Amino acid sequence: MKPSRKPLALRPPAHFLPENVADRWDARQLLAQGPEFEQYHFIGCDLAGAGLNRLRFTDCRFERCNLSSVQLANTALQNVAFAECKLLGVPFGDCRDLLFGVHFDHCQLRYALFRGRTMPATRFAHCALDEADFTNADLRGAVFADCTLAGTVFHDTRLAGADFRTATGYALDPAANGLAGARFALAGLPGLLGKHGLVVE
Repeated sequence: MKPSRKPLALRPPAHFLPENVADRWDARQLLAQGPEFEQYHFIGCDLAGAGLNRLRFTDCRFERCNLSSVQLANTALQNVAFAECKLLGVPFGDCRDLLFGVHFDHCQLRYALFRGRTMPATRFAHCALDEADFTNADLRGAVFADCTLAGTVFHDTRLAGADFRTATGYALDPAANGLAGARFALAGLPGLLGKHGLVVE
């Protein structure tokens, strides 16, 4: 039996044409321009609560944007980066499966929903993921660098090879998740043993 290959991480988009820079757009402007956005750089946009259903974003970057509570039914997020964005309660599980790929850096992702989402090798850096839901998600090889995970739900989650070494606040049940090869710091041991009532000193 061959060993499973490590999932490959997508490279975040970084280069954009001047005409594809959307500065401080609101939902009306974005929807008027849609439904497809390729290599767009969205800066300082307020899209909170907007219906972004059935839009397609490919190789795009959202920077310092408010996307809290947006609707994403059948929305395509194909290699999309989010930096310093507010994404409270965003239902990523509603997105289109095909070529789904995201990156998060210094984002607020509290209460975000990733249920059933296939997203191996996804990188979360300096993100607040408290109370987020990763039930049934595929996060093999994912990285949670300097992230807070208080109350975050992991159940039937594929976490083989995931990196939790600098994450804090998590509570993971090894019996309810696939953790083969996942990496943890010694300080995070209580987060793996809490269910069993063990005290680590």
